[in-house]
Parts: sequence; C-alpha cells; structure tokens
Amino acid sequence: MSLLNTLIPSFPRPSSLRDEQRSADLVHTVKPAYEIKETPEAFGVTVHLPGVAKDGLEVTAESGQLRILGRRAWKQPEGWTALHRESADEPFELILEHENAVETDKVAAELRDGVLRLSLPKPEAIKPRRIAVS
Repeated sequence: MSLLNTLIPSFPRPSSLRDEQRSADLVHTVKPAYEIKETPEAFGVTVHLPGVAKDGLEVTAESGQLRILGRRAWKQPEGWTALHRESADEPFELILEHENAVETDKVAAELRDGVLRLSLPKPEAIKPRRIAVS
C-alpha cells in the first residue's frame, strides 16, 4: 500500500459535549478542492482556496494530521445588492491524516492567487534507498 493512500481526508469528530452546546460551537465549513502528488522525496498538496489571503490562512501540522483553515475577507460594498453569488462566505477546512509519513518540521507552504501549495517531506527512514549488491 502506497503512503499516498494513507493521506485521507477526515472530518472533525464531535466532542463529548451535549448536543445543544456542540451545535452552538460548530461552524459550518466547506471542503476545498485539492490534489495530492507523491515523489520519492515528498508529498505535494495543492489546495484551491479562492478569496483567501495570507492573513486568513491557518496551516497546522501535528503528528498524524495536517489541518488547513482558510477564511475569506470579502465584504459587500455599501449600496450594493447581490442578485446571485456562486459561493458562500463559509470558511474552508481540510484535514488530512497520515501515518507520521511527513516531517512536520520541514513542511513548506506558498499561497498565490488563491492556490495553496504545500511540500510535505518524507522522513529519511521511509525514503527509497539503493542497495549495492556485492
């Protein structure tokens, strides 16, 4: 099984709070479109976050989990009436789980024109090695 198959989306699990408290605390989020590619050295993740600026982006990497949260900073102009809007103002959230197949200290991220590109380096222990045969 490829390590790429271990990067699967997950959904936030409800806490042990009562249902009334839980529904008041949860904010509806939208799962953004994303793509994952694998090379021998790293995983590459491309996430589409239209309308999200750097100050509205939060990327956290913990053991076994990568979380991306993006908030849009769009404000309706004064005196303007919307007739139709393709997307809601809900924040984007993407949670990817892995089996510690990523060096979280070396994750690199770049946001340009609403597209987030992440480089998730693999630990040395799981990179392929060439073994000399004598």
